[in-house]
Amino acid sequence: MIDKDKHKPAQRPTPEVEVAGDDTIIGQMFRRSLAAIIGVVVLGGLAFWLTRKPPEKPIDRQSELKQATVRKTEVSLPQVPFVDVTAATGIEFVHENGATGEKLLPESMGGGCAVLDYNNDGRTDILFVNSRPWSEEASPGPRRAVTTLYRNDGNWKFSDVSQEAGVAVEFYGQGVAVGDYDNDGWTDLFLSGLGTNHLFHNEQGKFVDVTGNAGVGGDENAWSTSCGFFDYDRDGDLDLFVANYVRWSPRVDRELRCTLDGSVRAYCRPKDFDGAFPYLYRNDGGGKFTDVSAESGVQVKNAATGVPVGKSLGVVFLDADNDGWLDIMVANDTVQNFLFHNLGNGKFEEVGIERGIGVDNTGNARGAMGCDLGWFRNDDTQAVVIGNFTNEMTALYCTRKNNMTFSDDAVATGLGPASRIWLKFGLFFADVDLDSRLDLVVANGHLENDISKVQKSQTYEQPPQLYWNTGSNRGSEFTKLDVTQTGSDFSKPMVGRGATTADFDGDGDLDLLLTTTGASPRLLRNDQALGRHWLRVRLAGDGTTTNRDGIGAVVSLKSQGATQRRLISPTRSYLSQLEKVASFGLGDSTETPVLEILWPTGKTQTVAVDGIDRELLVEQTTATN
Repeated sequence: MIDKDKHKPAQRPTPEVEVAGDDTIIGQMFRRSLAAIIGVVVLGGLAFWLTRKPPEKPIDRQSELKQATVRKTEVSLPQVPFVDVTAATGIEFVHENGATGEKLLPESMGGGCAVLDYNNDGRTDILFVNSRPWSEEASPGPRRAVTTLYRNDGNWKFSDVSQEAGVAVEFYGQGVAVGDYDNDGWTDLFLSGLGTNHLFHNEQGKFVDVTGNAGVGGDENAWSTSCGFFDYDRDGDLDLFVANYVRWSPRVDRELRCTLDGSVRAYCRPKDFDGAFPYLYRNDGGGKFTDVSAESGVQVKNAATGVPVGKSLGVVFLDADNDGWLDIMVANDTVQNFLFHNLGNGKFEEVGIERGIGVDNTGNARGAMGCDLGWFRNDDTQAVVIGNFTNEMTALYCTRKNNMTFSDDAVATGLGPASRIWLKFGLFFADVDLDSRLDLVVANGHLENDISKVQKSQTYEQPPQLYWNTGSNRGSEFTKLDVTQTGSDFSKPMVGRGATTADFDGDGDLDLLLTTTGASPRLLRNDQALGRHWLRVRLAGDGTTTNRDGIGAVVSLKSQGATQRRLISPTRSYLSQLEKVASFGLGDSTETPVLEILWPTGKTQTVAVDGIDRELLVEQTTATN
């Protein structure tokens, strides 16, 4: 303190001494000792660092390198080259989708195709389903967009007979079904699409539109896709199932203003539209059908909203539980797949999720397109294969213990990872190299022609894929063949949609036909030269207890301790139809196989095979058991 008298220092009072307690004195002494110890340690560490020896330099030792052992490939990949013969055959068909930049959803879906012998001359003909422009003014000129039928003239030559055969219908077509619905020995046609569908009766090579009389036109505002003939009630004639996609109209599509990135117009997704019920038509004979969709149990509703669940694109028939009654598997786009179990009393029960085929292994629905059925392991395992959207693996649902329970074996077989990147549409099982095992052919192609602007890993045109079946006793059951095995004509990218197969030239191996949207199809001749043997089996039902085509029959061929099986049913792939023939590869074996036919009546017929490397016609006779 400073005294007011600045010349004299203030006298500070002598402070009183505060006597500390024992705990305080001990704490002070401890802190002083700890500081001293730390100081000693620091000084000692510094002295050690200054006087230490430098570390020894590590010795660089090199061991002698051993020669690398190259693992031998377990299998040799087959050479199965395909040659594009489309132009040389006279096929000039070009699909018309009506696209002008508005991007209305049906434009992206393509059209299907079918192989059939429409004139009973023994050669396989081709039918292409066409769409059309959205307005008459959009397509001036003499060339109309119509459904087109090409007659096989032999030696890889085809003639357009659409007009004279009576099938040159002009509508926004999608799918096709083939079958002899009146058992007169001539293959009839059903065409699906936007609006009214069409049924054509084959009158000895001339088709007559009988839609109105038959009662199968459907709702004029519906969008029908894949379709097929089958005998669900086992009365000996063919009934008709027709899948429907979504409730759609151009007005609603335009109002949605769907985009890829907020600015670039895109095709709208199926989730933007309500689902639709399929049609099931019962064949009552005399050219008449009855719509039994509601009472049969094939109309699945959302329990919360009451609206239809299905957004259906693919259909395949199968007897999932081997009870003798054909079931229906429906591939749905972005919603659960359906498995309609045939109860044998005219009714179906939907059991897709319950039986493991409704969704993927994580419980999610996928963007499902085409589908097929096959016994690819040559045992009792039935497999349903489904082509899904880009970045979704192809599904391979395999039966377990023959009890109608499925599990997705896509990853375990090697098929799933190899297929993930592509956008899959038409696909089917076929033994393309005749080694006695079913391979898988897939047509790929994106929806958006400018998808690469927003997804660098995607392209509009995509190469088809051929997955070779290596056999179940190897690590991976399916191996994707590349251009060195299939040839550049097969591997060339395209906007794939429909897909089918047939032996067009009678040499025993299977040729391919792939369709697209807004462009030309691709007819690919199988030029494999592996020297393997084969047998093709065509059925003729009695027309009373069994339909004339034998649709629903199972053909079993036993050879070399294995059993190959084929279900006679052309309804496969996507919007398309395959041959009504069972085609078997026999590999290098020349032994006479054992052939058995399980007819839809439940009776088995054993057939004596007189030679191989031929097509065999089997007529239904009195069954042996």
